[in-house]
Amino acid sequence: MYNKNNISPSDVINISDIPTQEHYSSNTIEQVAKALEKGSHTVKLIEANMHAIDEMHNFMPKVMDGDRPGLVFNMAYGLQGHNRYTHVPAILEMLGVPYLGSGPAAHAIVQDKAMTKVILQRNNIPTPGFWVFSSHEDQFDDLIFPVIVKPKSESTSMGMKVVDNWDDLREAVKEQIKKYHQDALVEQFIPGREFAVGLIGNVNSVEVLPIVEIDLQGDPNKIQSNEDKLKKPLDKICPAKLTKEQEDEMKRLCILAFKKLGINDFCRVDFRMDTYGNMYILELNSMASLGVRGSFVHAAITAGYTFESLIHKLLDVAVIRYFGESPSHAPQMDASENLRSQPLRVSARSYLRSHLRTTIILLQEMCVVNTSVRNIENINRLGMMLSKRLTHLGFSERIHNQFDIGDIRYFTNHEGKTDDVLLIVHLDTPYASRDYVQFREEKSKLFGSGIAESKGGIAVMLSALQALRFSKKLRKINCGILLTTDDSLGGQYAQPFIESYSKNAKYVLGLKWGKLDGGIVTSASGRDEFKINMSNISDSSRPTISELIPVVCKKITAIKKLSKKDNIIRIMSIDGQTSYGNSPDHVSISFYTTFANKSDANELERQIKSILKKQEDMKIDLEVSKGVRRDPYLESTNTKKMYSIVEELSIRLEQKINSIHRDISSDISHVPQEISSLEGLGPLGAEYRSPNEYILKDSLIDRSLLLTMLIHKLSTVGK
Repeated sequence: MYNKNNISPSDVINISDIPTQEHYSSNTIEQVAKALEKGSHTVKLIEANMHAIDEMHNFMPKVMDGDRPGLVFNMAYGLQGHNRYTHVPAILEMLGVPYLGSGPAAHAIVQDKAMTKVILQRNNIPTPGFWVFSSHEDQFDDLIFPVIVKPKSESTSMGMKVVDNWDDLREAVKEQIKKYHQDALVEQFIPGREFAVGLIGNVNSVEVLPIVEIDLQGDPNKIQSNEDKLKKPLDKICPAKLTKEQEDEMKRLCILAFKKLGINDFCRVDFRMDTYGNMYILELNSMASLGVRGSFVHAAITAGYTFESLIHKLLDVAVIRYFGESPSHAPQMDASENLRSQPLRVSARSYLRSHLRTTIILLQEMCVVNTSVRNIENINRLGMMLSKRLTHLGFSERIHNQFDIGDIRYFTNHEGKTDDVLLIVHLDTPYASRDYVQFREEKSKLFGSGIAESKGGIAVMLSALQALRFSKKLRKINCGILLTTDDSLGGQYAQPFIESYSKNAKYVLGLKWGKLDGGIVTSASGRDEFKINMSNISDSSRPTISELIPVVCKKITAIKKLSKKDNIIRIMSIDGQTSYGNSPDHVSISFYTTFANKSDANELERQIKSILKKQEDMKIDLEVSKGVRRDPYLESTNTKKMYSIVEELSIRLEQKINSIHRDISSDISHVPQEISSLEGLGPLGAEYRSPNEYILKDSLIDRSLLLTMLIHKLSTVGK
């Protein structure tokens, strides 16, 4: 967690006080993030503003048995007001979120330089004398020049100025109170040498880093202001040239101050040593800078740390403080061992949460492409987009060129003949260009044409594969992926490929959407398509009698009455034409039926043909053509076993699922029945094939995690 350079109205409710002048560069933030990621941690950068709680809520893993909560690597100095260092830690404590660094109380004391000095004095820790000015008119009889003037509750040497008379002192105090909106601290100036000492650890174990001396270039009266640090920082000498006794004493005072002020995890202590060897603690920085040019990092590198190992060391001490043991990704352990020791559900959930926004952006990119089933160019465009992503994950591609539809693509990440798991998802959608609805995000829902039917399933599939790769599991799984392009047409082109690739797979998973109640499809209706051509062949010299519409409506009404719970009839199109410019004398009707089994399908077809062939008052020429048939997806023993595995996983993941029958067929119907398969493992959605088609945003994480665990589980069955 970090704060950006400048406070904006979107960061807070009101801008009401002096904003912080401290922040990390984007480069340092990225360096820390990369270091943590190399340690196999999942990292999300969160700005410390009014939206931080929502960001953490979406990212932090839900704590379950065996899981470890997330931890905030706090790099935020707060936004505005006094005691800014306390803001983020206080919020995190309220939320119950572990974090790196000191608590609110320690930060508050340390940032108040006067309070720090009081505690140091009470514990016989030497510190220069001081006076607190609330006004430039304040008078102290015991004040001895020269003195150094600084804001009472700032850090990084802000506003420091050395003065040696009352006039200059009053002017400096006046300027600082006006500029920083706080009391001024006036401190006895100590000519001599200056040092910075970094500490890492906690009460029972504190490591003191090699002491850094600030090179004052032989001038005992020289100081280094904040402006100096930014523009032309003084050189650092590390380790400092001190006697063994001086070094030991300085370390002793640092550790004592560290403990008495209640600091956690790390800090920096600033010293002055006069010409007589007397040491004085000037102040402590409870958020020592992790910038590569800072004295803390300089000392750590001198001690033998790399930047990465330093970051992991800091994380270690925080985790030990909270949990009493090193984190599962401790830097001294081999990374592969770390990953193996962490449950897959933990690492995968963490990865998926942190990459939710990336997944949503991918969905948006896919939904921009109108993949209507006959839009071959766009379907192939989407296929190539996914090809790049899957190739990056280690998959090789086999393209089956098609001319009437988009190209069918098969991917595999192994050289064997058998897939442990075959994933099937289609690229096409049924939406014509005029009906196509673009992607939009509204609170907990994501909308767009095809987002539930196909593209949400693609996003879930890619997220699951990426989570498996992140967890070092993907290479151990023989995974196949089949991207079809004519699901909206009944799968007539894809059918032979589905059958062929399925026979070489142990398990097949379909990635259409799941119902809002967590439905997993264990059976689905079959589908028949019909096209009826009806022409009026009555006396052609009297075109006014060519009224087919009433006849057509009568027959459609009769056919629709055949619909029952398991045998549904849906009209797809009605097209009326004429040769005379009057009422139509030719009508074409397209519709499809769904059925639970083949005997129902045959009986339904017989009844439909009987209605169509029944002669009406006018003479009609009737032509009935049968289109694509998709057999029903029947629940089998293998299906039940597959569902029981999913059910077991869902309980562990605290996800609600249930077994459902769907009256809409899919590519899964072409999988041979002897192959174990399941459908509906995509995100949870509704309003299928309507302008309001949507999925639930959070279901992208849940269903991706479920798919991750399921693929891994199925790949180990029988091994």
